[in-house]
Amino acid sequence: MKFVTAYIATGAVFLVCDMVWLGLVAKGFYRSRVGGLLLEDFNLPAALAFYLIYLAGVMLFAALPAFNAGSWKVALAFGAAFGFFAYATYDLTNLATLRGWSVSLTIVDIAWGAVLTGTSATLGYLAAKFLHAS
Repeated sequence: MKFVTAYIATGAVFLVCDMVWLGLVAKGFYRSRVGGLLLEDFNLPAALAFYLIYLAGVMLFAALPAFNAGSWKVALAFGAAFGFFAYATYDLTNLATLRGWSVSLTIVDIAWGAVLTGTSATLGYLAAKFLHAS
């Protein structure tokens, strides 16, 4: 049950932070760099699939090691590393293959992935630990 709680809490933090980032904070930044590639409305099934699959990865590569170690620091470090590698894969592939994909976009998005995933994994771990303390 603790793992399910961590998944839900991590997902809630991730989704809220990502929506604020993409919808408010960095909206103009992304639009100015990839505006021609953006859909008018996002593809909801694809977005849901991404979040569900990505969060499963966060659970496997950050939350599980954190629970095994009993440390939020492991959730933070492994979450940030997972986010870094996952976002780097996406952004560097785009930089290598898409016309107009910029280095600045790549750097900002990779950093965001690391911060977002590390923060989400940590807060999800802490929520599950708090709610399931015995």
